[in-house]
Amino acid sequence: MAFVIPGFNHGITWYGILFALAFLGAYFFVRYLFFLLLLQKKEDVSKSTLLADRLTLLVALGTLVGARLGHVFFYDWPYYQAHPGEIFKVWQGGLASHGSALGILVAIAIFVGWVRRRYPFITYLFVLDALMIPTAFAGGCIRIGNFINQEILGTPTTLPWGVIFLHPVEGIAAVPLHPVQLYEALFYFCTALFLFILWKRDQSRMGSGFFAGLFFILVFVFRFCIEFIKLPQSQLIDESFLQIGQWLSLPLVLFGIVLLIYSYKRRPV
Repeated sequence: MAFVIPGFNHGITWYGILFALAFLGAYFFVRYLFFLLLLQKKEDVSKSTLLADRLTLLVALGTLVGARLGHVFFYDWPYYQAHPGEIFKVWQGGLASHGSALGILVAIAIFVGWVRRRYPFITYLFVLDALMIPTAFAGGCIRIGNFINQEILGTPTTLPWGVIFLHPVEGIAAVPLHPVQLYEALFYFCTALFLFILWKRDQSRMGSGFFAGLFFILVFVFRFCIEFIKLPQSQLIDESFLQIGQWLSLPLVLFGIVLLIYSYKRRPV
């Protein structure tokens, strides 16, 4: 817990602070992209703030609802089936990144439906591409929050950088574990930087969906691999060689491949 607001019993966690920081950074980046697009189309650039406000609100809701439902149905359904009232207690933890990805895809569809008449040039793939850099950055922030909260733990390790968690949410206490949260955070921050460099250098030469496709392939191939050194998080698949996070990563990698193929065919000549 980072601090407690005077007069309130519920404290503010580092996870919550980093979650908010992630969306704040995403908001300013998306607003900048909308500003550039409206300027290019000779539209009122002051509307970039309104567009960013609406998109950020929808994506925040889509992330929260999707991540929660993803955790409920993919990772701990037997418990929530017996305790349905616990589904709404998001402040107690339990968010799944695969669910958040689906929630974001739905949120973008709703946003594009809202602005389609006024701004027909704001397409689904444009918004999806625009969100990939801040999403990678947000993923890094959230994983640092997981590390501070001592959740989503790695398997035991004898490597010198193994971390001993004294009060883990689940798993093994007082045993050196892979700091998988930090592995993921570093990878996501590097992915955000890599995509940003590509965007600055080659954006005009890429077809719609390129950055989204690259993001889904990079992130979810990595998620598939790193699950091998994570402690199991789901009760749904006990005897499978793969964990639930790996099964959920496969269709998202396939989605990324489809987007890359589409962007290649639609690239500017």
